[in-house]
Parts: sequence; C-alpha cells; structure tokens
Amino acid sequence: MITREEAISYSLTFEEVYEDYPFHDDNWSVIRCKGNKKIFACIYERMDQIWINVKVDQEWRDFWRSAYPSVIPAYHMNKENWNSIILDGTVPEEDIKRMIAESYQLVRPKTKG
Repeated sequence: MITREEAISYSLTFEEVYEDYPFHDDNWSVIRCKGNKKIFACIYERMDQIWINVKVDQEWRDFWRSAYPSVIPAYHMNKENWNSIILDGTVPEEDIKRMIAESYQLVRPKTKG
C-alpha cells in the first residue's frame, strides 16, 4: 500500500464509514465513522509521499514507532494518541492495515448491551 487510492479504498471497507474533506483542502481525505463522526484515518500527501494518521492505543504507540522509522508521532494531531504512517514502502502492508483497523476499533461507535 503506497497510494492515496489504496489507503482510502482499504479504510472504506470498514462498517458504517465514509470519506470526508472537512478542511476544504483536497489534499486531506478523512475517513470517519457514520454513527459518531469520529475520524480514524487522515490520508494526505506531505513531502512527496502519502501519509496516514491513525489513532493508536497508548500501549502500542511506542511499539509501532520503534518497529518502523516511517511510523512517527502524528503530523498535525495529538502525539500521545495518534501516529503518522509514511507510505514509503518500508512498512509491510499487513501492518499498515492492522494500524488502520486498530484505529477504527478505537473510535467506532460502541454497541449497546
């Protein structure tokens, strides 16, 4: 996964999500949950590469950052709760998908019961 289209396409596979452009800037694609409108992925181009900001469980935040040089404290977001993944080909696709999925799990509306 190295393109914006691939990142958006994968992020849209989750239940009850949609693509949004809240910053009136086509560079920033935001993927949100329908039920609560919370963001779980921000996809944008920076320094000639595609980046994805994902929410992260604090127990895993430092693990991901130490595992890959291309996973860093999030650009333009809370560095305690968000990581940026730089899609430069060094992070395996399965780990990118795992981080996006974990971000979705952290923000999706909780079921009642």
